[in-house]
Parts: sequence; C-alpha cells; structure tokens
Amino acid sequence: MTHIRVIRIMDLAAEAATLETYDDAHAIGQTPRAVIEALHRHGIAEMEIFRAGHRLVMILYLAEDFDPAGLAESERTDPELAAWQIRMAALQRGPFGDGEAWPEAHAVFRLSDHLSNKEMT
Repeated sequence: MTHIRVIRIMDLAAEAATLETYDDAHAIGQTPRAVIEALHRHGIAEMEIFRAGHRLVMILYLAEDFDPAGLAESERTDPELAAWQIRMAALQRGPFGDGEAWPEAHAVFRLSDHLSNKEMT
C-alpha cells in the first residue's frame, strides 16, 4: 500500500513544564484512545512527532482514503477529541506567529535525487 508522506511543524511554549506535559500526554497509554482511533479511522496510517527543544516535527503517512474533513468534523463534534484539541492548543504555539497550527513543510533537499543525477561523478 502506498502512503502519502506529509511533514508538519509546530512550536510549544518554551517552559520546561510545558515540554514535560506535552511529552507525557503523548506517552503510550496517555493519549486518549478516542484520539488514536479517530486518527486511524480517518486515514492516518502512521504519525510520528519528534521534539527538539520547543520545536515539534510531525511526520504523517496518509492512506489513500485519508479524510481530513471527516477528521476535522470529529474533532469538532466528539467531546473527547475536542477536549484533546483544546488541551494541546494550550501548549502549542504556531511557528510563524500567524495562528496557523501545524503548517506543512516543503522538501528542499532529498539525497536520493542528487545520487540519481546522471551528471554526478
């Protein structure tokens, strides 16, 4: 099965307590089961979040049937999902100060593209 890979970024408030709270909320068994199930049900095949200091990088692998509108609707209408979104939003800071949560990053370099270039010697 082919998945679409998407990279998104976000910042957290830089306080140590916020960083610890965020990490703890994403530990195995701490993220609400309803959140995990909704992500999977709406076509997120895999999601990884990495943190360096207060910067977050999310790597998503989306199934062909990814349903962003359905996921957004679930996040608005399911009380448990809505509560999770509110809880995480209190910790997160848009990286560009424009209020956009989790903007998508675009690729600027891929080693394999350079290795496959026939002009390289």
